[in-house]
Amino acid sequence: MSELRFVRMGFGAEAVEYQEAWDEQRRVHAARFLDEVPDTCLLLEHPPVYTAGRRTADNERPLDGTPVIDVDRGGKITWHGPGQLVGYPIQKLPRPVDVVAHVRRLEEAIILTCAEFGLETSRVEGRSGVWILGDAKDPAQGAPALGGLSLDFDPRLHDEEFDPRLNGPEYAPSNAGQRREDRKIAAIGIRVAKGVTMHGFALNVNPDNAWFDRIIPCGIRDAGVASLAGELGRDVTIEEVLPVAEKHLRDVLANADLKPRVVERTPA
Repeated sequence: MSELRFVRMGFGAEAVEYQEAWDEQRRVHAARFLDEVPDTCLLLEHPPVYTAGRRTADNERPLDGTPVIDVDRGGKITWHGPGQLVGYPIQKLPRPVDVVAHVRRLEEAIILTCAEFGLETSRVEGRSGVWILGDAKDPAQGAPALGGLSLDFDPRLHDEEFDPRLNGPEYAPSNAGQRREDRKIAAIGIRVAKGVTMHGFALNVNPDNAWFDRIIPCGIRDAGVASLAGELGRDVTIEEVLPVAEKHLRDVLANADLKPRVVERTPA
């Protein structure tokens, strides 16, 4: 078992500007590499901000030219803001680093956190993060949609460049729950440098998910976003979620049996 400390940087009126948090991540990362501090998880809220990972395409950004901060994590574009619990675990991993295993641990901690509030969440194969699985019928067979509209001719079935930002609320990511589609409640994007992790997760507790409608969240056009409060149909606050998330992050990250990635070597 390794030590894991939590640093609550700021919430609500004391939400932390993205650049300030990024600078603090880099400071702690350098200290962790030198073993000057233990594994550390920064927890905070951000003021509204769009951030883009290295794989973000130009056509996934806001159409109106809203500023986006380009960052050095994996993944694509997302939004951070009020009502969202953001966590940046800075953890030293054995080499060769198993990045996928780290992502799976973050997912597990969030799945357990949601379960404690009575919400069942899951993983989706090929897509990182934590999801609520939809129960919508095949759109080709007429899945119900927002306002009772029919998606018999859902353009997403035939147009790989379909853009939900241009096609009204029936396709908006924030309305995926009403369409009974898969929807992401927590996004994960990380970076590992010198064997130490950076960046992390963003759990939607009670944000205004309409912010996601201005982008293609995580570059995914056929699913949407969700929140704890929205799915449970009641108010849920960051203050409620924070100690629960800390408990499961500690259980999963500090108690993990860290192992180097297995490298398969082909005989000469």
